[in-house]
Amino acid sequence: MPASSYIPPIDSLRCFLAGAKHLNFRRAADEVALTPTAFSQRIKQMERALGEELFHRTTRSVRLTRAGLSLVPVARHAIDGVRRCVEAVLQGADTPVRITLGTRFELGLSWLLPSIIRFEEIHPAWQVDSYFGVGSDIIHQLRAGMIDCVVTSAQVARAEWAVQVLHPETYMLVASPEQIKDHPLDRPSQASGHILFDANPDLPLARYLLDADNPELDFKQIRVCGTTAAIRQMVQAGRGVAVLPTYLVADDIRQGTLVQLLPELNMLQDTFRLLYRKDHPASSVFESFADFLRKQPLNA
Repeated sequence: MPASSYIPPIDSLRCFLAGAKHLNFRRAADEVALTPTAFSQRIKQMERALGEELFHRTTRSVRLTRAGLSLVPVARHAIDGVRRCVEAVLQGADTPVRITLGTRFELGLSWLLPSIIRFEEIHPAWQVDSYFGVGSDIIHQLRAGMIDCVVTSAQVARAEWAVQVLHPETYMLVASPEQIKDHPLDRPSQASGHILFDANPDLPLARYLLDADNPELDFKQIRVCGTTAAIRQMVQAGRGVAVLPTYLVADDIRQGTLVQLLPELNMLQDTFRLLYRKDHPASSVFESFADFLRKQPLNA
């Protein structure tokens, strides 16, 4: 096929733009939910079809070629054009669209359900059903094809999944004022006098604190509650401390029912992401759905 008749797929353009943004194929592959090998193959396919190298690659660096630099604004314009096409369809279409979205309980009740209600008011032809579960469960449901998409911060990726980053997720170490009054936690060395509550061994929230570059924290005991809502209740009752998402405890902090501990410590961050199969029949409109969710604040 001559290069002049080659039309790059949208997924390939997204890969190219991710590579141009990061100039690191591993990070770019993570953004588009591909393995580094699959990502490199996608770029090589584009280069072969176009007859031009888009990146200069060495073992130490990646940089755009002149052809790659020329392609960046055009690729962005092409993807924006596709997005506008989708938005036009959503605004004017009468064809019903029904999907099932999976997420964890607390995020679903506090943020996603209110967002879905607003979305359906704007797009009455859409119906977004909800499935609530823990992280591992909703990922299993997506893999099995039982649900159409998920919103999660779990670190998962598969080559056949598309990923839309929605919001950053930050965390803090918290406790009840009464507990800290009786058992202070002003220094990392005082952690040994406290019980740490966590969700489950497979997806521990404490990793955002314990895996960061902090002095060693040796808690008295770690107890499992299963969900962040249950952890929050145990901490409010003065039974221990916990690492919890900022969006979940922001009101508690403002009202004084919880207090932040050791704010000077490093805390890892994450992102909420919308995951769905690239070959899903509604994949062309999931990007617009993701754009809508990005505009809905977590702490509304």
